[in-house]
Amino acid sequence: MSPVLADVLQVTALIGALALVHRPLGDYMAAVYSSKKHLRIEKWIYRSVGANPDAEMRWPAYLRGVLIFSAVGVLFLYVLQRVQDKLPLSLGFKPITPDQAFNTAASFISNTNWQSYSGEVAMSHVTQTAGLAVQNFVSAAVGMAVAVALVRGFARSRTGDLGNFWSDLVRGTIRVLVPLSVIAAVILVACGAIQNFGDIHHITTLTGDKQALSPGAVASQEAIKDLGTNGGGYFNANSAHPFENPNGLSNLLEIFLLLVIPFSMPRTFGKMVGSLKQGYAIVAAMGIVWFGAVLAVTWLEYAHPGTASHLAGGAMEGKEQRIGEGPSSLFAVSTTMTSTGSVNSFHDSFSGLSGGVLLLGMMLGELTPGGVGSGLYGMLIMAIIAVFLAGLMVGRTPEYLGKKIGTREIKLAACYILITPALVLIGTAVAIALPDGKEAMTNIGAHGFSEVLYAYTSASNNNGSAFAGFGANTPFFNTTLGLCMLLGRFLPMVFVLALAGSLAEQKPVPETAGTLRTEKPLFTGLLVGTLLIVTGLTFFPALALGPLAEGLAS
Repeated sequence: MSPVLADVLQVTALIGALALVHRPLGDYMAAVYSSKKHLRIEKWIYRSVGANPDAEMRWPAYLRGVLIFSAVGVLFLYVLQRVQDKLPLSLGFKPITPDQAFNTAASFISNTNWQSYSGEVAMSHVTQTAGLAVQNFVSAAVGMAVAVALVRGFARSRTGDLGNFWSDLVRGTIRVLVPLSVIAAVILVACGAIQNFGDIHHITTLTGDKQALSPGAVASQEAIKDLGTNGGGYFNANSAHPFENPNGLSNLLEIFLLLVIPFSMPRTFGKMVGSLKQGYAIVAAMGIVWFGAVLAVTWLEYAHPGTASHLAGGAMEGKEQRIGEGPSSLFAVSTTMTSTGSVNSFHDSFSGLSGGVLLLGMMLGELTPGGVGSGLYGMLIMAIIAVFLAGLMVGRTPEYLGKKIGTREIKLAACYILITPALVLIGTAVAIALPDGKEAMTNIGAHGFSEVLYAYTSASNNNGSAFAGFGANTPFFNTTLGLCMLLGRFLPMVFVLALAGSLAEQKPVPETAGTLRTEKPLFTGLLVGTLLIVTGLTFFPALALGPLAEGLAS
């Protein structure tokens, strides 16, 4: 079988699997967040934290819940890293330095999972499982909760109530993420991923060198890192490591896991607002951009110039031979268009134009399909921008799902889409202007600039992947990137929840002959165009200085 045919079959199988679970999983999540019943374990959790799961919250109270819970998580994870040498199963590792501990805590609480450390030689079993893996669950559940709150803002009227944050957080974790992760972890173990709490193994290689092999609860963390679009690998090589990603089947499963919830949440949205066609329009826009990027990166990598690339059948530098060109490109696009950050190849080795596509995937706001929760609420913000632009073109007040998009709503949406570009561009400019930024670059010229741009784009968009040659473990980068992660995660949530509260207070607007049909293919095209144009105008100058300049020069 030719590599191209194998790639086509893998993409076809992936799309088929996602389509197969779209309806049942989307409907199940809608039922989870709409249910009035509480499981026994959920009741125990509510009692332990002193929360009333049946109390409705307006958006300020919902936001306070998000911020308080996340702040406690940052503090707990920071302290855990600083005292890990005094805890059981420490493996003899030293405490993490203060700046790196802050960066890691900010990273995992914000669902970014940027790693300026090598997990197998830095993090103990307790830190990995009780700290990092737990945050993989709850940070994903926070994003899902905020998305559901915005959906309720569209679905409800004449009330400012958006549900209960603590109930949404616990249900997303207990009823969605935990059971799916258990199933995925068992399959990964069957594929060959490791799962244990053993000591470090010291072996002698065939060349006589000494090598240390780190064990760990890898399969369970791998499952939730992909399912929750987290991305933090147990090992520094992430999903390129055979203990995390043993073979082609596990590779395809991991790609499926990082896409399955983001691509299913539009169905949840359609179910909760009472119009499944609205969900289909959103998921179609997500799928069009994602599939286009897969085609572009795969073609660019196969057609990479150079004698070595032609002899190898593609640009194989930085990629695993056992995985191949196509699956590496598919993984790279899927991980940068979600907030996952997991990698099975080094993005630093991709061609200039391919790296530009991966950068663009993050610069889009990771909406196609985006992270769990964050992808859906980001697409709904872009839908509001799209109907606003359509309203300007026809000269009428824009409406979406029976809600008027007035001055307040459009200001909140505009603030949302401006936060991340400001963090990316200001952070990159400061880093490039200072000696710290220049010293961290392992390449000169356009590619070196792309390394810094990629780092701040990844952090501010809560992705977590990196150009592998970028040396980010310095006090300057640990601090600035950590701040970008926190601001890029929680500032947008402020505007999302404020928008949800504003929409929930409105009364429904009756549909008329002039109402834009937002469930039609025309609106899907408008949404895709709005997404690309807004991002292109914002980031094109930066892309021109980095990946575009590098790609055109090669």
